[in-house]
Amino acid sequence: MEITRQTIREQMLQKFKHIRTCVLARELCLLIRSNRVALDPKDVHECCAFIAKLCREAGCTEPSELCQKAAEEVLTSEKEYLDICMQSCHKCGESRRPSRKPGPIPERTTYVA
Repeated sequence: MEITRQTIREQMLQKFKHIRTCVLARELCLLIRSNRVALDPKDVHECCAFIAKLCREAGCTEPSELCQKAAEEVLTSEKEYLDICMQSCHKCGESRRPSRKPGPIPERTTYVA
């Protein structure tokens, strides 16, 4: 009985961490990309820097670095920002795939420019 409880606890804590970092980061990223036209570059910079921290906390180093780089680029070049942002989104999707159990192929993450 105690082993089952411990297993459920570990699964729940892992799921909590995933939602607190990855899910929140993806939702915030989508919100920023979807409403980018209404935001100033400084707003996007601050939001992307925060999202990069969430990714780093989740252990997603490469997407975090790309997101941080995009946060810096948005202040100088929108085209570069969009290219780097797209790369980060693809890396985020790649990092999710291996952790899933075998089964149907998940849908790809949709990039919104």
